[in-house]
Amino acid sequence: MAKQKKNNVVNDLVGKESLEQFSGNGHKANGQKEKQGEEPQVNGEQPGDNSSQKSKSAAKKVGGKKKAVIKSTGKKDTHTTLFTLRLRFYTKFGQSLYVTGNHPMLGSNDIDKALPMRFFNEDAWTVTIPLESHSLKEPVVYNYVLKDTDGSVSIDWGNDKILDDNLAHYKEVTIEDSWNHAGYYENVFFTEPFKNVLLRNTVTDISVKKPKTITHLFKVKAPLLKKGEVPCLLGSDEVLSNWNIESPYLLSKSDDADYWTVELDLSKASFPLSYKYGVYNVEEKTFVRFETQNNRFLYEAAGKKKLVCVNDGFVVLPNNTWKGAGVAIPVFSLRSEKSLGVGEFTDIKLLVDWAKRTGLKLVQILPVNDTTATHTWMDSYPYAGISAFALHPLYLNVFALANKKDIDLINELEEARAKLNAEPSLPYDGVMQVKLKAVSAIYQKQKIKTFTSLSYKTFFKDNKHWLEPYALFCYLRDWFKTADFSQWGQYADYNNPAVKQLLTEEVAIDELGLHYFIQYQLHVQLKDATNYAHENGIIVKGDIPIGIYRNGCDAWEHPELYHMDVQAGAPPDDFAVTGQNWGFPTYNWQKMKEDGFNWWKKRFQQMSCYFDAFRIDHILGFFRIWSIPMDAVEGIMGHFEPALPVHINEFDFRNIYFDYTRYCRPFINDEILWQLFNDDHEYIKENFLVYDGFGQYQVKPEFATQRQVEKHFAEQETTDRNKKLQDGLFTLLSNVILFEVPGSQAQQFHFRFGIEDTSSFRALDPHTQFHLKELYVNYFFERQDNFWAQEAMSKLPALKRVTNMLICGEDLGLVPDCVPDVMKELGILSLEIQRMPKDSKRQFFHPNDAPYLSVVTPSTHDMSTIRGWWEEDRERTQKFFNKDLGKWGNAPYYCEPEVAKNIIHKNLYEPSRWAIFQMKDL
Repeated sequence: MAKQKKNNVVNDLVGKESLEQFSGNGHKANGQKEKQGEEPQVNGEQPGDNSSQKSKSAAKKVGGKKKAVIKSTGKKDTHTTLFTLRLRFYTKFGQSLYVTGNHPMLGSNDIDKALPMRFFNEDAWTVTIPLESHSLKEPVVYNYVLKDTDGSVSIDWGNDKILDDNLAHYKEVTIEDSWNHAGYYENVFFTEPFKNVLLRNTVTDISVKKPKTITHLFKVKAPLLKKGEVPCLLGSDEVLSNWNIESPYLLSKSDDADYWTVELDLSKASFPLSYKYGVYNVEEKTFVRFETQNNRFLYEAAGKKKLVCVNDGFVVLPNNTWKGAGVAIPVFSLRSEKSLGVGEFTDIKLLVDWAKRTGLKLVQILPVNDTTATHTWMDSYPYAGISAFALHPLYLNVFALANKKDIDLINELEEARAKLNAEPSLPYDGVMQVKLKAVSAIYQKQKIKTFTSLSYKTFFKDNKHWLEPYALFCYLRDWFKTADFSQWGQYADYNNPAVKQLLTEEVAIDELGLHYFIQYQLHVQLKDATNYAHENGIIVKGDIPIGIYRNGCDAWEHPELYHMDVQAGAPPDDFAVTGQNWGFPTYNWQKMKEDGFNWWKKRFQQMSCYFDAFRIDHILGFFRIWSIPMDAVEGIMGHFEPALPVHINEFDFRNIYFDYTRYCRPFINDEILWQLFNDDHEYIKENFLVYDGFGQYQVKPEFATQRQVEKHFAEQETTDRNKKLQDGLFTLLSNVILFEVPGSQAQQFHFRFGIEDTSSFRALDPHTQFHLKELYVNYFFERQDNFWAQEAMSKLPALKRVTNMLICGEDLGLVPDCVPDVMKELGILSLEIQRMPKDSKRQFFHPNDAPYLSVVTPSTHDMSTIRGWWEEDRERTQKFFNKDLGKWGNAPYYCEPEVAKNIIHKNLYEPSRWAIFQMKDL
């Protein structure tokens, strides 16, 4: 590559150095009791019957500033504290419990080295850990681990179980813990959108008097209290007010804490104690209610230099009462008078203003990653990002960057804005050309000031791991005029020293700086927009595509993380009868697992920089992906990967005569050819087929795959006839029953999806059809379920722990039975769409059937609008009108406003936590 001479201001500053140097509640399992019950009872009596305790006043417990944790004595001496962890957890024979954490005694977060616990009784396990006080200078964060009889591992959720030096001045600390199941509804309220935005103004700050002697510390979570309400504690002993609701002990919490706490002196109490939490309104000074479960019991008394910490999990209150609504719209659709031909990050603020006025709590957008591969309109597909991290220059507001004194540039942009905004649809090419030209001019004037700013240096340091490879990719893409890095010669391999050398070469350094500059400005504008949303009580939901672009930066940098020799897609459904082929490579999960899914973790962390919640596109891909050979065009030629294949012996076991050619090669006879090609059947036989002498035909070797057929017709004239011939040949090639597993030596097979729809299957005798269909059902709907559940559980829990964002999964398509259970287990919200019922026996999904941990919507960005759908199929519309809307008579031909309103209301007032609507439907 010849070097070019450039007037490079950055190079003047840093010489030939790299720009980098310049930038410098108890877990219910196996029969454990549910949280339930009525009002608390003590020996058959209702609490609060002891009127002699009414002289106590709640007010006398309010006074000095309450601290959330025990304060350290500040002594310099080093001593050992015995921490006894006791986990309330019911186990069955063969199960075992461990403690893991960020301390060597707990295995340093390596689950294989976790500290084993011992069985205490049928409802508890325990372990005692001696820790020296100096080792608690850094808090020890720990979790419990359940290892089941089948080898599976479950970890209790959260990072709020902590041992620190506030406890170090005690000789003994006993902690009564609760398992925190990730699927508990309450956990969602401790994700970032609720803690930082939606519920941040509901916490009531109070001061509670602290006793001189502290023997017990009670901790509990209560996320859905109203303003003015706090948890309170009452119990059976005089020190716990003898259930007197007029004088409960009030709990308090610090701003950054999840737990409400109260410190008590129970040195004179009689054990065991029965107690219960309630809700107290400090503004009205009234007791509101008790939690709805049976009494809790405490058996552990304290002693000298001993503290008992009681971690009770959650106050048992209704946990499915919070509901919110949101709007979904792509950023590119947020065009305003001030934007340049397309919606921009700064326009999100206008959407936030509108959402706030209408009472919505969430705005959802499509992926905003850079998709620039060809510099043409073909780059406009938002799910084909050339980087899983970089933002798209399309969304940059260049007016916000321009210096007000640069009149010529501003006038030029104003002229372009008037022209582009007048276009009836998004002029993608034109917008990109104008913006890239403008930002290049701005960059030359502002790069020195930008690159020397502390804000930029912090951004560069935090994002260097993806920013440098992305900039290099963009530079080489433009140099070679293709994103297909296989054509880049020595630069095709990212690990070639020549690639990294570009970071310091004069020919590249200024252009690399341009990409750094653009990404920084995009970062600033998107961050500013989401901060604005938070200030106005609105959360922002992003979108993570399941796939990566084949000719993108991620594949170039880490090709070993992907199966580049196959294509991802989806099996056939009502919307795509021949399946879908997305063209993306599939993930090499085994390789990703070797470094703990580091690429995915970084991706989730990047999302959390801007978003409060995100949607995982096609979450089924974490269970299994539809894998299509590279020589196929249609998704119908794929199979699920991983999957447990059918062994050749299984055919014999079911009395099926196995004929490799009959099942694994396209079945073609004269009848099929006439059905597909009519008068062109002789042309097809002469040019594409070979007669086998037994009434059937085989495809010629040069047309044996769909890609070969596609290549042939790409060289022909584009006509309706040629299109029909190509599609017919595609159908012929997919007219098989089995796909051989490569390398199995014809011993293992995958079923082609939908075999009963093939003429090959219909030509078989009834006996063979019956037994093949039996094996087919077993393959797709029985044998894989536990296997796929284990696949998902080997990935999703580890990834979910990386972020505290609210996670939603797009679980559409052919959904395995295990998916709802896994998502519920992990507290991941499902997606429920009226037009796409997951029950194949139903035509429509009713929002009333939605689980609480879900998002309901009438339609998505992949579908027509409510009004558009209404007119597509009159028969289906009529059924929907009568059955789902509950209306009599004929459905209106047009979706009248009252009908649309009715559909939206049914989504708003049903059980799910979120109802999110496309802007066009609202």
